Amino acid sequence: MDKKKILIFDDDTTLLELISIIFEDGGYEVDISQTSHNILEKVSEFHPDIILMDNWIPNIGGIEATKLLKSKEEFRNIPVIYVTANNDIEALAASAKADDYVAKPFDLDDLERKVAKYIK
Repeated sequence: MDKKKILIFDDDTTLLELISIIFEDGGYEVDISQTSHNILEKVSEFHPDIILMDNWIPNIGGIEATKLLKSKEEFRNIPVIYVTANNDIEALAASAKADDYVAKPFDLDDLERKVAKYIK
């Protein structure tokens, strides 16, 4: 069976390493990006099953990147989980048209459960 693919947009390298290791150990294939302006190219190349999106990410930010992705017919159905340290995360996730959200600092079990829920 093919591995499920997770694409992570975050500019925090420590966090990227941590999440990558955890999901790779869980049997996922992981790709990362520290900028979001090239989201369409990244998604076209990698074909992720799910995307984890940080809000504070260079160039266009998580909301714009997610909206851009969701505006494209071929990518609209890829679940996006918004991951950010923000009091208004629920509103931000909604305005970005994200499928779900996890607040930072997050509980890794919670993150893993959410990811699994969307890509079973």
